[in-house]
Amino acid sequence: MRLLLHNIQYGTGRLRRFAWLETLLRTTSHFPNISRFVRHMDPDIIGLVEVDTGSYRARRRNQAEELANELDFYHCFRIKYPDTGFKRHVPVLNKQANAVLAREPILRTAFHDFETGFKSLAIEVELESVTLFLVHLALGIRARHRQLSDLHDLIAGCAKPRLVAGDFNTLSGVWEMHMFLRATGLKSANLRHQPTFPSWAPCRELDFICYDPSITPVRFKIPQVRLSDHLPLMFDFETGAVKKLPLADDGH
Repeated sequence: MRLLLHNIQYGTGRLRRFAWLETLLRTTSHFPNISRFVRHMDPDIIGLVEVDTGSYRARRRNQAEELANELDFYHCFRIKYPDTGFKRHVPVLNKQANAVLAREPILRTAFHDFETGFKSLAIEVELESVTLFLVHLALGIRARHRQLSDLHDLIAGCAKPRLVAGDFNTLSGVWEMHMFLRATGLKSANLRHQPTFPSWAPCRELDFICYDPSITPVRFKIPQVRLSDHLPLMFDFETGAVKKLPLADDGH
């Protein structure tokens, strides 16, 4: 199976370093580029961070649904912020979401809100052979570490092979993930710690795909495409009792 993870920056395609206000501009001219890239990668599972589900930027269209319909995939999404709180009532913010798309049927979906952090959503999606947890963690280091602790407890009760992926915002360095990986027994697919942000001059490893020991890694790649301020991650893997294959950690 192939997992594709991408923080798509709401489909805006704005790449200038400090032009965050440009993310409020319309996205309809750039999102088709993202769709073409996803089709080219031919994934089985897609984790999308920062999806617009119908603000004026996307001309009231839901990017997750639009891409799922185009690929004929199953999908789920949810606004990134808890049901209670002011962010659900602020224009644009109340359309900002994360989403999971899958070629095979989604058996179960659960949405978990961490108690700390402005970004606080974890999406749990159960497929036939694997369970995926998609996250977008907080910018503040204290909130982020609390979220990692809560994420550890969340995935501990999962019976199926686990994938944990998302934008972890490890702004202080990859060391932030070490304790989480040791405690959970997960491994990072990015063995060489290749940076993923910013896409025009990568210097920070913010995005991760982590996998359960029962999952056999086959190939990992970071496609060098500038469709967002984050580079995408691709991970090929197998589940079940299969022969161990060599991992090709391909950065280009």
